[in-house]
Amino acid sequence: MQAPAAMEAADEVLQVLDVCEAIEETREVIVTTIEEDPIRNSPPVASCGAGTKPSQDDNWGETTTAVTGTSEHSLSQEDVVRITKDLEESVGLDCRRYLGLALAVVLGLLVFLTPLAFLALPHLLWPEKLQSCGTACEGLFISVAFKLLILLLAVWALFFRPPRAGLPRVFVFRALLAVLVLLFVASYWLFYGVRILDSQDENYQGIVQYAVSLVDALLFIHYLAIVLLELRQLQPCFSVCVARSTDGEARHYNLGQLSIQRAALAILERYYCDFPVHNPALLSASKSRAAKHLAGLKVYNVDGEFPEAPAEGPGNNAAAAAGMVQSQSRAMIAATARRRDTSHNELYYEEAEHERRVRKRKSRLVVAVEEAFTHIKRMQEEEQKKAPGDVMDPREAAQAIFPSMARALQKYLRTTKQQHCHSMESIQQHLAFCITNNMTPKAFLECYLTPGPTLQYGRDHWLARKWTLISEASVTSGLKDGSTFALRCLDFGLVVTTKRIPYIQMSEEYIDPKSHKFVLRLQSETSV
Repeated sequence: MQAPAAMEAADEVLQVLDVCEAIEETREVIVTTIEEDPIRNSPPVASCGAGTKPSQDDNWGETTTAVTGTSEHSLSQEDVVRITKDLEESVGLDCRRYLGLALAVVLGLLVFLTPLAFLALPHLLWPEKLQSCGTACEGLFISVAFKLLILLLAVWALFFRPPRAGLPRVFVFRALLAVLVLLFVASYWLFYGVRILDSQDENYQGIVQYAVSLVDALLFIHYLAIVLLELRQLQPCFSVCVARSTDGEARHYNLGQLSIQRAALAILERYYCDFPVHNPALLSASKSRAAKHLAGLKVYNVDGEFPEAPAEGPGNNAAAAAGMVQSQSRAMIAATARRRDTSHNELYYEEAEHERRVRKRKSRLVVAVEEAFTHIKRMQEEEQKKAPGDVMDPREAAQAIFPSMARALQKYLRTTKQQHCHSMESIQQHLAFCITNNMTPKAFLECYLTPGPTLQYGRDHWLARKWTLISEASVTSGLKDGSTFALRCLDFGLVVTTKRIPYIQMSEEYIDPKSHKFVLRLQSETSV
């Protein structure tokens, strides 16, 4: 009775697997193709579920005789939801950004119009009572004008710069300076209203000096802003280690007295220039190796023994299937443990074979590119006047010699898992750039042989990438020794650890130059 129950359980398991495979195939069919942006010069991106595949032609190395501009467009439901969410988030960020800009403009107008109002209100309210303004008073007008001009340029240079990023919290020092300026101007207006407007002071020179003192104080507040916002963070105080969570790529930077959110911004700005581009294709090698080991294991039921069911009924099949799956799992775990001792040899030979293939593809690519560059020649001015019929611009020359190197280049990019980072259009534009600037074949190949920073590649690899700052401490608090926080995006994360730069104690020791005296030590076996 156990054998038929086992057969029925096995049939049910196979049916479940067939249904899962059908669902997986259905998910793999849903692929969204996005048209390549000719301005960004980046490879197209395909958005799908479990079966994500690039929409660009993987065989452009074999089909480079013609370039067409035809493409098809389609949108899936997931993309519609994602686009709607991105629009909502972008609207919120834009509102907050413009609100801060509006408040800064209002505060700036209040600051610059206040001294002018101090000078103009007496002439508008009680002009007949004012005393005449002498030479010293007229000289103060020139002082106020030039000081306001200097303050206007200084505020524009320090505060009205294009924002580099959107931070989760307000910048504490900038908010404190804004509150300080607001309180300062309000106190000046209060004193002006009580002592000058109510009493209608007739001493206009004193009013002008009062306005000059306000402008001087505003200049000192701007100097304080420079110290707090710019100079305070210049001296290095902390050494931070930034490690990428996927491949362990790490860099070390020195930072000054910064809050956590501004330190995260400084790290991200350096990340795009210092870290090599994140390549998820290189991370799938270990997963594929483990899957290959498990795929090579098969479980056979030799004795036909399964766990006994308590009685015949609807639960017999499920219990038998569960027992069979449990026994297969134990068998596969035991087989994997036995094969663990030989897995390092397979890894060693696999890496050696990969390095051999990379060197082989690289040699073929270098030879192909050097031969392709020999087919073009820059024309001199005297030759250009003759106007032969086969003159080409850099773009046409790049398209003419590209097919001879395309196959070798594509094979190398596939071997090194870089085919998704370089589209055919971007390669041709880089080739035309190298031809225009009279660069050598080695200079053309450098960006493909050596992985460069993220900014070197298409804008889709870094443009408008949203980062999430994760920290146990408040992001407005300053860096401390041992502080740890993380920056996460969609594909990977950056883990940041902070160490304080130690205090260095140096001492001085004087050595007399005349004390450098030497003697020759001779031994019996020394030949002189």
